[in-house]
Amino acid sequence: MASTPAAVRSVQKFEKLCGILDQHARRPSRLIPILQAIQHEYNYLPEEILTYVATSLGVPPARVFGVATFYAHFAMEPKGKHIVRLCDGTACHVKQSVPILEALHQKLGTSEKRKTTPDMLFTVETVACLGACGLAPVVVIDEQVYGQMTPERAVELVEEIQMQETAIRVAAAGAAND
Repeated sequence: MASTPAAVRSVQKFEKLCGILDQHARRPSRLIPILQAIQHEYNYLPEEILTYVATSLGVPPARVFGVATFYAHFAMEPKGKHIVRLCDGTACHVKQSVPILEALHQKLGTSEKRKTTPDMLFTVETVACLGACGLAPVVVIDEQVYGQMTPERAVELVEEIQMQETAIRVAAAGAAND
């Protein structure tokens, strides 16, 4: 019987998870580093993965879910390939971070309620402080810091990423046709 693509992806998902658990010797005391590694791998913490972690570590699921939902660093919803974080701390807010956020939402079709684009390419988040007040307003895209941001420059950065992603898709399609 042939495996379906979904079944193969599911097996691969749990193989990666087992590797992460094994790296941490399946020790409950390593729960936070385990969750960090899982989030790094999947870009969020899927519910079925958290349940599996609880079972594998021999701890109540409530403990795993409690830790996952307590720390703001952990995401329970899928995020896009490119994470755009806009600082809305005092210095950035005073230097007009809100128009930057509005421009990003308009360009990407996102909102405060729907932070991720339907194509899963971008997630737009606001954060309380990025610790770069001297560069306010600040945007971080995929861990790259951009200071003295303007709405126009933020949109340009997103457009550059979109063009790169289009080039990657075109190249991949061309390679698949060869």
